Amino acid sequence: MFENIYSPVQKLVIKPFNNLFVKRDDLIDPYISGNKWRKLKYILEEAQSQKKTHLVTFGGAYSNHLVATAAAASRSGLKSTAFVRGEQVNNEMLLLCKLFGMNLLFTDRESYKDKPALFNQYFRENNDTYFIDEGGASNEAVIGCAEIIDDLKDTYDHIFCAAGTGTTAAGLFKGIQKHGLKTKLHVIPVLKNGSFIKDEILKYSPNADNLILHLNYHFGGYAKTTPELFEFIKSFTSKTGLLLDPVYTAKMFYAIVDLQQKNILNIDDKILALHTGGLLGIFGMKDKF
Repeated sequence: MFENIYSPVQKLVIKPFNNLFVKRDDLIDPYISGNKWRKLKYILEEAQSQKKTHLVTFGGAYSNHLVATAAAASRSGLKSTAFVRGEQVNNEMLLLCKLFGMNLLFTDRESYKDKPALFNQYFRENNDTYFIDEGGASNEAVIGCAEIIDDLKDTYDHIFCAAGTGTTAAGLFKGIQKHGLKTKLHVIPVLKNGSFIKDEILKYSPNADNLILHLNYHFGGYAKTTPELFEFIKSFTSKTGLLLDPVYTAKMFYAIVDLQQKNILNIDDKILALHTGGLLGIFGMKDKF
């Protein structure tokens, strides 16, 4: 399941950039999408090495991570359960989870804050279960995301990625340092007060040289948007043919365009943006387009 992936690097033709490229991790799989595939690769390997048969994880009602975990579990012959944050709802994402066989446990927001306690409450006596943190955050996930740099055939002046927990960014930075590259890693936190992400990244790569966080592109917070962002998505996609999701990749590409307009990026700089997939999340905001 985790071999022979398709994730090309494509050049984007969009003014005024001369060398803007995108790493198409969104093409890896329609359900185990983008960085979710990267994160789950070694998580599943570790779970299976421990002879675990039941994956237990956490997420919101529109979580791409839940869909990815459900799909990966079903393809691997494993059971899956998710603690879903908030009141019981039905939507397109949770429908997919259920079709892949995932058991959904809706959980009030206060209880959801203590994930290990929730896990122990339900599964303390079950030795078959394997705990996967929200979004797949783990050392195994960092190792998987570091392989993005291994995949690259060329070098770049700048690499951009969006960040929620910082796991993908930590993997990218680990890969950059592993290969001794001078590439600058630009991280776009998609939530307010995202400076903590730098600390998460530096847990895995203590040298902060060439690590840059841009904290002003969250558009109000995690999964928050504005009409300006939706207008950007429509314009960008119509010009490039590249679909973006409002939670992560739209904020990243908006940042790239804005930083160039502010002359922080040069139009001739060689820039690579990581498309982390997650396009199913568009359905959670379909009424805003």
